[in-house]
Amino acid sequence: MNRCLLPAMALIGLVACQEKKSSMNEPITYPQTYRDTTVADEYFGTKVPDPYRWLENDTSAATKAWVTEENKVTQGYLSRIPFRDQIRKRLEEIWNYPKYGSPFRIGEYYFFSKNDGLQNQAVIYFQKGLDGKPEVFLDPNGLSKDGTVTAGFSGFSNDHRYAAIGVNRAGSDWQEMEVMEVATRKKLSDNLKWLKFSGAAWHKNGFYYSRYDEPGKGQELSAANRFHKIYYHVLGTPQSADELVFEDKAHPLRYFFAQTTEDERFLIINSSEGTDGTEIWVKDLASGDKTFTRVFEGFKHNYSVVDNREGKLLVHHNQGAPNYKLSLADPKTGAMTDFVPEKPEKLEGTGTAGGKVFATYLKDVTTQVFQYDFASGKQERKIELPGLGTSAGWGGNRDDKQLFYSFTSFVYPSAIFRYDIASGKSTLFRSPEVKFDPAAYETKQVFVPSKDGTKVPVFLTYKKGLKLDGTAPTLLYAYGGFNISLTPAFSTSNLILLENGGIYAQANLRGGGEYGEEWHKAGMLGKKQNVFDDFIAVAEYLEKEKYTSRDRLAISGGSNGGLLVGAVMTQRPDLMKVAFPAVGVLDMLRFHKFTVGWGWVVEYGSSEQSKESFANLYGYSPLHRLKEGTSYPATLITTADHDDRVVPAHSFKFAAELQRVHKGSNPVLIRIETSAGHGAGKPTSKIIDEQADKWAFFFYNIGFTPQ
Repeated sequence: MNRCLLPAMALIGLVACQEKKSSMNEPITYPQTYRDTTVADEYFGTKVPDPYRWLENDTSAATKAWVTEENKVTQGYLSRIPFRDQIRKRLEEIWNYPKYGSPFRIGEYYFFSKNDGLQNQAVIYFQKGLDGKPEVFLDPNGLSKDGTVTAGFSGFSNDHRYAAIGVNRAGSDWQEMEVMEVATRKKLSDNLKWLKFSGAAWHKNGFYYSRYDEPGKGQELSAANRFHKIYYHVLGTPQSADELVFEDKAHPLRYFFAQTTEDERFLIINSSEGTDGTEIWVKDLASGDKTFTRVFEGFKHNYSVVDNREGKLLVHHNQGAPNYKLSLADPKTGAMTDFVPEKPEKLEGTGTAGGKVFATYLKDVTTQVFQYDFASGKQERKIELPGLGTSAGWGGNRDDKQLFYSFTSFVYPSAIFRYDIASGKSTLFRSPEVKFDPAAYETKQVFVPSKDGTKVPVFLTYKKGLKLDGTAPTLLYAYGGFNISLTPAFSTSNLILLENGGIYAQANLRGGGEYGEEWHKAGMLGKKQNVFDDFIAVAEYLEKEKYTSRDRLAISGGSNGGLLVGAVMTQRPDLMKVAFPAVGVLDMLRFHKFTVGWGWVVEYGSSEQSKESFANLYGYSPLHRLKEGTSYPATLITTADHDDRVVPAHSFKFAAELQRVHKGSNPVLIRIETSAGHGAGKPTSKIIDEQADKWAFFFYNIGFTPQ
């Protein structure tokens, strides 16, 4: 493998290689990334070099130059794949169908979202009643030329007159909040800045929201976020006049999220130290309480207030119930009585509407929904869904007579159903017209024994009549962390694989939430290796059962799933032909030093926490497990310049080291998107471009020509 030879400190770390025109058969010439061998950290007596520390400065001229040169190499390679344009054209064709969001009612209006097909962002519509004429309420596509500005509802006033609108730019988590009058669509003067992880919890003539102090210039996308606070904003006043309602000066690394009950009686503050475990503070606004009462002490369990009834709070929680249950709680003492006891299946979500409670369970990773009477607690029915899949949308207003819910599965494009609360009858409301035949495909679920014998659920989707001869191109996708459940869902992008005789495999690894808190705990902190072992076991199973072979297998995951891919490709580089670590947490020793990375310590531990925690993280950190002279799979790392969730430095450093140590002909590249973030709100055009590049990279490197 050839590399340009560069002066060590040119441009503080980089001088561009001269671009060469080459065929696909010639070795790739990677940029030579400067290594500062003087930089190192010591952890409990172990010295760990960090030669690419300079790449953590995402705004420096050197880093920007490095990004430019890496993208030149990557795009140069991708542009020479003969069927890349063909894949993009097909993706655009099958993507081009109307996509609707479920309607929801606010006063006399129904709101819904719609993307005509290839619009960069969905447009928000509203209409009077279900028979009214739809009109555009808000079109985010007009907020930027490239479709990188997103806008959505943060909350509605309880008199239905006003809507708080959250605006995000270029994929960043930073948000501005504006207010619109519903009936006239007029934007008011209110403009709030430096919000992050916030809604608008309305009360009287204003709302509560969460924000940070303004960061230093140039540090907006990388500096650690500290001292989250709750403010109250009165409509028509400047942000500088907002009242500070809740803060915790003793704990700078805590999140605070405000909510008010539908009747505006209770103000609830949800506090957390990370992604697991909550603390609940409550103020009874109707009684004139001046202070908050800590109802549930953190942070051993998860609590979420769903609604209130007769002075009691309906709480979804896992205190003494690893699979979660519903309880009615006293807002002064926290004393609880069961409303819906724990079941063998995980209680995934809870909503209320029309005097009913809707409890959504996961049974072997597919949705089941039960309806309860809120007054009596009596179970009224199990709601029949169209099949085995994922359903959402089970919540609304107290005076609703009907709900609109969505249902999807791997071969069932997301459809919207109208549900009559009184009768329990569902009718199809909207069904998309996608350019493919669902009847030609099937999904089956298998349970694969992991290294320690734990059965890992895996969904396999492919064309009917698949011949098990080990030749099918296969993408294995998983996440495995943060109590997140990876349920069945339709993917337009995956049709490229399926219609070419491929297999989409989705594994539900430990660390996720599919089987409750015990399943989650079995894949976090010191047990994180279980997640990687689960993934490896599934890959081996796919080869053993002749679904595919390691020469036709790609592994894929994003964020925590990017960590998963990075860990597995460094532990077992022989197991797959292609790897796609997307926006991954890849430097496990320093993740907590950037933006909100400190919030993941409850899931991973920290290199500074203890010697044991350091040893565990150092043992699997993808950046630190790369070994010189190893042949790694064909790798396409993906990240974005505005990712302030998992900062791009993770991917930058991993790519630089991977290109240095890799031995072999497989390409190891990084694709760095501009004006994009961690993934949410990415415009359709950028999504299609990225997916086309990934499928082209995959097919080319397994030696397969798509039709």
